[in-house]
Order: sequence, then C-alpha cells, then structure tokens
Amino acid sequence: MQKRKIGNLEVSAIGMGCMGFTHAYGEGPEEKEAIALVHESFDLGCNFFDTSQMYSYFKNEEFVGKALKNLPRDQVVISDKFWPSKLPGEDFPDDKLSEKGLRTTLEKSLKLLQTDYIDIYTEHQMARDSLEEVAYIMGKFIQEGKIRAWGLSSPTAEEIKTAHAVTPLAAVQSEYSIMERKWEQDVIPLYRELNIGFVAFSPMANGFLSGKYTPGAKYEGDDVRRFISRFDPKIMQANQVVLNLIEKIAQEKGCTKAQVSLSFVLKGGEFIVPIPGMRSSDRVKENLGAVDFPLTDSEYKN
Repeated sequence: MQKRKIGNLEVSAIGMGCMGFTHAYGEGPEEKEAIALVHESFDLGCNFFDTSQMYSYFKNEEFVGKALKNLPRDQVVISDKFWPSKLPGEDFPDDKLSEKGLRTTLEKSLKLLQTDYIDIYTEHQMARDSLEEVAYIMGKFIQEGKIRAWGLSSPTAEEIKTAHAVTPLAAVQSEYSIMERKWEQDVIPLYRELNIGFVAFSPMANGFLSGKYTPGAKYEGDDVRRFISRFDPKIMQANQVVLNLIEKIAQEKGCTKAQVSLSFVLKGGEFIVPIPGMRSSDRVKENLGAVDFPLTDSEYKN
C-alpha cells in the first residue's frame, strides 16, 4: 500500500471510513465480521481508520476501539471527530466547546477507543463563532499528548486560515468525488500551500459511482440514501452519463468503476486521502486495490 502525508502523519493512501459498520447505510455486518474486515484491511496495508462520536451516538467509537484493540497502536492512525453541540446522554455544566466541555468529550472518546491518544481530532460540524477558541484548546491537547493533530470538517478557505493561524491544522475532512468538486477552485490549492491533508469522505458519492445501485433500489431504516437526491430514480437516470464514462475508463484499465472513482480522488494531490466504507471482504480488496490503477493525466482531465 502506498503512503501519504496528512500534516506530519504518514497514512495509507486509502483509509477506511468506519461509519457504515454501525450507522447510516442500513444493517451492517455482525460485530465479529466487521472487526475481521478492519483486520483484513490492516493486513492489506490500510492503517488509517475514521470514526466520530455522533455515528450512532458513540457506538461507532466503541466499535473502532474494539476493532483496533489487538492491532499495534503505533501502526494505526485513528481519526475521530467531536460534535460541537450536546448529543443524547451528554450533560455539560458549561458550553461543550469550552475547555472543560471539550476535555470531558475527549476523555470519553479516549475511553471508548481504548487508547491514550487520538491521532487526528476533528471538529465535525463547524461552530463558526468559536473557531479561534476551539483552535487554541486543540493546541493545548496537542501539547499534553492527548491528540497528535487536529482538523476541521467542511470549512471555507477563510475559516481554514483563521483556525490555522491559532493552531496549525493537519487535516480537513470534506466530501469529495467526481460528483462533488466544489473545493477544487480555492480550498484544495490552500491545502497544498499550508501542508494540510484532505480526508475525502464519500469518495464514491455514497456508492453511486460504483455503479452497483439501480434506480429501483429500496433503502430501509437509517440508510441515508433515502434522503440523498442523487439516488432519486430520475436523477440517477440523468447521471447515467457519468457512470458510462467511468465504465469506459474502467474497461480500458481492466478495473472496476469504484477503483476508477477512487483513483480520481487520489489523482487530485498527494495530500488527499479518500476514506470509503468497506463492509465486505470483496469491497476491502476492491477499494484498497484502487492504488494499482492510477489515472493518466488524460484520463483525469476527461
């Protein structure tokens, strides 16, 4: 597996988004099977695992803690995210984004993850009026060794500059794929300039770009695709032209549409790391194998 840098942290070129094991895409695999998939990805070179306290309200953090427990801690990079407002079961005498509130939040996550430190600690949803204060507190946590680096989720260029000036950012986590490219004009060049890594979630547009879903597919329970417009049958049909182009490239390269889609994200810069979900052994092998099918400059531009 190729390696990339997120700030000063070395991670696998493709990471594992762990959200889907407990949240957002309907019923996932049994816990034992899910842990085996995490271990399989590690054996194939993936060392970067992403979670959040709001994914199924702490259950995903707890799962990731169990899954990584028996892997060498110094060989895995944990990306965790805190939600800026109170979640069910939380009670803060002060504001959650105060130092006391954030410290309480961090300690709970450390306990659930069964670790002494978090590699990248990201504010999951921007709290615009307290950005500099949060950045200062993150700096204190870094000095204390509670976290190694910090990040923001879906910030603007100006917000990045504001936070980075207080405590340098290691990472920004935002949606990025062939179908979601709004960051390319002003934000992605800023990452390159400031040495900030870009953790790209939904690099296959919630699975749409894999070509495995049809307009007639049904989504049950907490599956977020029930509410995402790109899975509306009419919109899916209109976007078939995108899948046709990806399929053409995939056939020429001898790979899958999912691998082409991930390779597109990787081609955007050496500081970009996609974190697709992988809920079966076949998907683990397919997604991590995308590094073997880099896009040419011509394929990328077209």
